[in-house]
Amino acid sequence: MPAPLGPGSLLWSYAGDMRSLLPGAAAGLMQLLHPGIGAGVSEHSAFFNAPFDRIYRSVPQIWATILAPDAERRGHDIRDLHRTIGGVDEHHRRYHALEPETFWWAHATFTWEIFKAAEVFHPRALTAEDRERLYAQTVTWYSRYGVSMRPVPPDYAAFQSKFWHVCARTLELTPAAARGLEIARYGSETVSLMPVGGARLERAGRLVAERPLRLITFGCLPPIVRDRFDIPWSAADQVQFAALALANRQGYRMVPTRLNHWTLRSTLRYIGSQTRDQRFQPAA
Repeated sequence: MPAPLGPGSLLWSYAGDMRSLLPGAAAGLMQLLHPGIGAGVSEHSAFFNAPFDRIYRSVPQIWATILAPDAERRGHDIRDLHRTIGGVDEHHRRYHALEPETFWWAHATFTWEIFKAAEVFHPRALTAEDRERLYAQTVTWYSRYGVSMRPVPPDYAAFQSKFWHVCARTLELTPAAARGLEIARYGSETVSLMPVGGARLERAGRLVAERPLRLITFGCLPPIVRDRFDIPWSAADQVQFAALALANRQGYRMVPTRLNHWTLRSTLRYIGSQTRDQRFQPAA
């Protein structure tokens, strides 16, 4: 029987928290490192000219498949947007966005993101029972897309094992991932960090955000991913990342839960409204 997913569920609580988005850049990089997803992003979006636009367009829709009253319909809409995304990558391998293992990996990185946020940025540790219940709810979440459930691991331990195996054996440095890593390491003067805003606001945001963004992105990545792709990470970086995580755990104690959840929902609605006209439209 599917695990209940709604107000009061663990997934609802964690996904509705602003901290759920903090490991999002790391999750996005792991998507781009997947051969099928990296190829699809390269060939079916304007990623190289506007790398953050994909995040702005996608995340509000994906989070709505958890939090919106019509979550299942939204999940089916997301699935249908991927029906025409396919082709042949730079190594002459065929790919398709709805290939079961490929589509599952995109969701798996979001599942990982929820767990990582809970582990690093929340003060209360998940118990073993919490992990199983939360994982079962992410499976219910995945079922809302209306795609094959064949790739989905049956429990949290199996999920961890499969996730590690994909990181160790399947991920590769796709052109899209190489560009994403370059931006994370060095920043970029040619891409926007914000969906709206003037040049002055953009420059200020860049100065404030780039160093913490790099620390959070690379700090959240699984060590095996950092090691495989020679992502620089020093002992000093780890100390600074731990300090940022601690600041989040302590700082959010002072933020009322209802305000936290309201802020996330309002942010997602606003970004969604600003990017609605630029969303991908599949070919007829």
